[in-house]
Amino acid sequence: MPDARRSQWDIIIFLSGVLAVVLLDRLTKNFFSGFLDLNESIAVIRGVLHFTLVHNTGIAFGFFKDCGAVFIIIPVILTGLLIYNVYYYRNSPHLSRTYILAFSLILGGAIGNLIDRIFLGYVIDFIDFRIWPVFNLADSAITIGAAIILIRCIPAAK
Repeated sequence: MPDARRSQWDIIIFLSGVLAVVLLDRLTKNFFSGFLDLNESIAVIRGVLHFTLVHNTGIAFGFFKDCGAVFIIIPVILTGLLIYNVYYYRNSPHLSRTYILAFSLILGGAIGNLIDRIFLGYVIDFIDFRIWPVFNLADSAITIGAAIILIRCIPAAK
């Protein structure tokens, strides 16, 4: 496949991944916000998995609560840098589809949480494993994307 055609597909894959994460994140947050009252919890697997509605003013998984506009400014800057890098390096042989997928997960998650921060002043979280702070699909997408990049960056053991 010629480089220009691969580049177009890479951009389509990237944007589709971002859109899918943002849409799933919005749908689940809207569902649980309408289904549960704040701090209400429903057990799916008692003691293991619960759905608990929480309003998070911190970053992913509830860390660094109440730091205000910092959590709007930083994601906006990082979003711009991520989009620029994917576009700029779109023809690079080092930017594999795996990286593109990982970047789309990270950006989709960042945008999902940024929407909440801008319009609500907090992030809606609802996945509760009881041994970890409550989180959402956007947090999961960011974490999975970062893990994919980390795994790809670790050189194979020789």
